[in-house]
Amino acid sequence: KHLRHQLRQLGSFARLNGTTPAMQELFRQVEVAAPSNASVLISGASGTGKELVARSIHDLSPRRHAPFIPINCSAIPATLLESELFGYERGAFTGAIKTKEGCFELANNGTLFLDEIATMALDLQTKLLRILENGRFRRVGGKEELQADVRLIAASNVKFEDAIRDGLFREDLYYRLNVFQLSLPLLRDRRGDIPLLAQHFVDEMARKNQKQVNSIHPDAMACLKNYSWPGNVRELKNTIERAVIVARE
Repeated sequence: KHLRHQLRQLGSFARLNGTTPAMQELFRQVEVAAPSNASVLISGASGTGKELVARSIHDLSPRRHAPFIPINCSAIPATLLESELFGYERGAFTGAIKTKEGCFELANNGTLFLDEIATMALDLQTKLLRILENGRFRRVGGKEELQADVRLIAASNVKFEDAIRDGLFREDLYYRLNVFQLSLPLLRDRRGDIPLLAQHFVDEMARKNQKQVNSIHPDAMACLKNYSWPGNVRELKNTIERAVIVARE
């Protein structure tokens, strides 16, 4: 714990980086939430690092030796999401030639991360609520009830309160999940972290692309610090990767 505190002061905590007050407070909240089995809600704009925060919570938890299973609810058609989450039995539908385990079974004793949960259909949210209450579920087309011990972390790029108001998210599911709620800052609201993040990505991308690049010119750094970064940390990472690849010296 003492070593983690020292690293945190230097701007490195689990999979996260930052020295600004906003990030130091986020590190503190993650450190408090991680050792428990409680559900966590993460809200933040696209590119702010919601999955990294979820993985950091898992890495610091007693479940760290069990699987971390991420799934993006918005990337899977509504008709397929139920079978992805709960699995299906052979013959449950056309093409189901064998039984398939779902994410809840795969994440047993570990952590399931549901990204963009506010895009999940309301009827599926009802089934999710039941699992959270008793840990039991059925595969699609199955009759047998199965049990899973899973810690759930959910994220959305819209505020959960707004999603409830717009009828996109069940209020009872929100209250069941909302033991800890973390809100991630925009990169433009933590500009003091840009030099640290940029150098971190330079080191990472230089190794990845076998390039002899080890620093950023002060003029280039000034440009990075003055830009608004609508794509947040993900945009900064992609920008640095391209710069490392095209750099000649």
